[in-house]
Amino acid sequence: MDVSSLFRLDGRVALVTGGSRGIGQMIAEGFVAAGATVYVTSRKADACEATAGALGPTCHALPGDVSTVAGVQALARALGEREQRLDILVNNAGAAWNAPLADFPESGWDKVMSLNVKTPFFLVQALLPMLKAARQPAKVINVASVDGLRPNPWGVYSYQASKAALIHLTRRLAAELIADGIVVTALAPGAFPSEMNRAAREDAEAVSKAIPAGRVGNAEDIAAAAIYLASRAGDYVVGSTLPVDGGIVSAAYSGAAD
Repeated sequence: MDVSSLFRLDGRVALVTGGSRGIGQMIAEGFVAAGATVYVTSRKADACEATAGALGPTCHALPGDVSTVAGVQALARALGEREQRLDILVNNAGAAWNAPLADFPESGWDKVMSLNVKTPFFLVQALLPMLKAARQPAKVINVASVDGLRPNPWGVYSYQASKAALIHLTRRLAAELIADGIVVTALAPGAFPSEMNRAAREDAEAVSKAIPAGRVGNAEDIAAAAIYLASRAGDYVVGSTLPVDGGIVSAAYSGAAD
């Protein structure tokens, strides 16, 4: 058994949505280091260009607004003008909204459900021909959240519902697309320092107290998990959601001892 290439991505083409910052940028950096050609996309062209410049010549900016189906289709066309196939799609772009139950607005529900659930579905649809053209099993990795696996006490109602929906959508797509040689999985990150998780970014010490591993996640943690699923090492992992959370979901006590 030659394990030297199991976790390599040499020759593979990847697209990471929301790839200009946060967890998306961490994953993009890991893919570049593992040998992939990576396209990072977000609404802000300057942020995409900055990330691509920082990650090197095999990382390319591909700005686009994936919050609408028209934007998704435009992004797919733009990628198709540059590449003939897509080996790895990371659906990472997402949004959250926090408000008390009595005041939670319809706009906060619709925005989050649309970007976190509808966008991944229609990106897979739009990019399906390029995914089918992949030389190895193509990979679709949906970035969900531990909040889709267990409730939290904050008022992020639509976020939690959307991430649970994305986890089930992962299973449904996996069941259908495996016949086409496309492997669909998901990551469920816990606390990582990012714009969306400002608490982990600004007060990591306090957040770490609730994490069995005793710390928040870092770039290597999430990049390693994404590389595993994207590479040959993850070819036989189909439809699963991998928590990357320091034990929040599976190794934390849920209540007082008897």
